[in-house]
Amino acid sequence: MIDLTNISIQYGGQVLFDGLNLSIRKKDRIGLVGKNGAGKTTLMKVIMREVIPDEGQVVMSNHTSLGYLKQEVSFKDALTVFQETNKAFDRITEIEKQIAVLTEEISNHSDYTSEAYAKTLEALEEATDRLDRLGGSSRDEEISRVLKGLGFLTSDFDRPLEEFSGGWRMRVELAKILLRQPDFILLDEPTNHLDIESIIWLEGFLRAYHGGVVLISHDKEFLDKVGNRTVELVGGKIYDYRNSYSEFVELRKSRVERQIIESKRQAKEVEETTKLINKFRAKKNKAKFAQTLIRKLDKMEDVVIDDLERASIRFHFPPAPRSGKEVVSITELNKSYGDLHVLRNIDFSLLKGEKVAFVGKNGEGKTTLSKIIAGRTDFTGNCKLGHNVEVGYFEQNQAENLDGNVTVFDFIDNAATGDLRQRVRSLLGAFLFSGEDVDKKIMVLSGGEKSRLAVARLLLQPVNLLILDEPTNHLDMAAKEVLKQALIDYEGSMIVVSHDRDFLKGLTDKVYEFRNRRIHEHIGDLQAFLDKRAIDNLSDLERGRRQEKKPQNADAEQQKRNKNLEWELDKSIKRVKNKVSKSEKAITQLEKEIAEMEAKIGQSDFYQTEKAPDLFLKHYEDQKAALNKEMENWETLSMEIEDLESQKNELSR
Repeated sequence: MIDLTNISIQYGGQVLFDGLNLSIRKKDRIGLVGKNGAGKTTLMKVIMREVIPDEGQVVMSNHTSLGYLKQEVSFKDALTVFQETNKAFDRITEIEKQIAVLTEEISNHSDYTSEAYAKTLEALEEATDRLDRLGGSSRDEEISRVLKGLGFLTSDFDRPLEEFSGGWRMRVELAKILLRQPDFILLDEPTNHLDIESIIWLEGFLRAYHGGVVLISHDKEFLDKVGNRTVELVGGKIYDYRNSYSEFVELRKSRVERQIIESKRQAKEVEETTKLINKFRAKKNKAKFAQTLIRKLDKMEDVVIDDLERASIRFHFPPAPRSGKEVVSITELNKSYGDLHVLRNIDFSLLKGEKVAFVGKNGEGKTTLSKIIAGRTDFTGNCKLGHNVEVGYFEQNQAENLDGNVTVFDFIDNAATGDLRQRVRSLLGAFLFSGEDVDKKIMVLSGGEKSRLAVARLLLQPVNLLILDEPTNHLDMAAKEVLKQALIDYEGSMIVVSHDRDFLKGLTDKVYEFRNRRIHEHIGDLQAFLDKRAIDNLSDLERGRRQEKKPQNADAEQQKRNKNLEWELDKSIKRVKNKVSKSEKAITQLEKEIAEMEAKIGQSDFYQTEKAPDLFLKHYEDQKAALNKEMENWETLSMEIEDLESQKNELSR
């Protein structure tokens, strides 16, 4: 367990945390939410002891292990993908050393009933379980499983890490954390670097994870699928809900409604009390009463209404200029980077007013085709824009192209026209720029702030074809809602590349799936695409593709899956047998201690020689209860082994 007690932090005189308390337990799946700047990342750094609070403390066991994925990680590129990922198992040696130390400590204990002995024994059991979970003998298979789950191909394993983009290197760092299997995993915006298939795989991994998980994410569906608890940071305080994100949103509305009612009640009370003070202040026989009322007002804490205002802000794109019926026409298009063929014989058309989504694994050509249509890269074949088509293009590295010498306000104001110029500050506020922020030079903004600014400017451009490549990566949920609603209302044509399922749902008319250097059209939005293919998640597409490609190997594929499942069952059986062995040792020890105590109780002079017979008898009853509980545990584990072995036998028939 991790306990944060009375955590307070100030930056530049501004309170970030004010007496914050939080307990994180194993099996917690916490979605850490709040506006940008609320302190989510700082709170993770406090847990990691990278930031020391002004007041308060973080308490956890010395043996608690943590895995932390930051938004930005530095890499040394000399190793291959597989070699770098293999570093995850360096911890096996450390745990083996820890087990040796704990074993030595236990052998030196003489008092088997002491609290110190119990704690050492518990630490040894945890370390042994951790070593079993890490499974040094199966590390290659585990590395392969996790890397493939995160989108790598087998052919990628031996490629140097330096050949991959920062997003793919971040996946390697994530793989290392997952393979280390720490007691608690802390992930700061992990989905920014993943495609939809990899996100869904990660959801499954985290749901089944044995330890605790703390997530910072602006992906609603990801939080809902993984989280069982939502912790919101607002105004230096914390609100803790034992609910998924969607349930939390509804409960938060009720919370704010109560705050509004309480604020109105307080305002009325203050008004009435002030009237009484003014009425009785000048009267000698009532002066003391007036002073009592004044002290009452001084002690009254103002009811603060949490700011959810931005969620209701709406903006519209300027009317789209008229264009021809066919906005984009592509035939026999090909694109290669050297020997790497990305797109082959692509036919694609986009009609006036159509909105489409590009989905698929990273590296399949979604961004490449977007750049081709926007006129940003060369190709072979035919790509033609229709009559009077004006393109607005947002690319993933948009932040790099902004003029650093312009202020935030001027950047937006220069692009605004007509009535929109009167709403520049409201627009900036919706995208998290307010107060002095609007006067900052763009050069001093973070990458995320620059991306948000570029998205905000898109809302001002009079275009009839929008091409958006991952526009939501650095937006908080309120800003994403502003953008999504504006795109729904947008009258022009649109192509959007995104891995954010909640953002895509209800946004597009068609989905184009990119796979094997080709594109495949599906009518409807992302949810319709999933329903039509009768799949629960996009990872099933990959299995379907393998079956379509090699139907003759279906039996071999099934055998391979059975073998993998049998391997997983063997691991589970081994793990449970280890627990049975520990339970049997505990039972033997308890029976020995109980027998010794019974012998002592049976002595005729027990009550004369024992200093505290009542305490001794209570301890005796406690030990018998512990024995019964351990016997029940042994029986449960034995039944679990029988069930696992039955499943294994069923597979081998």
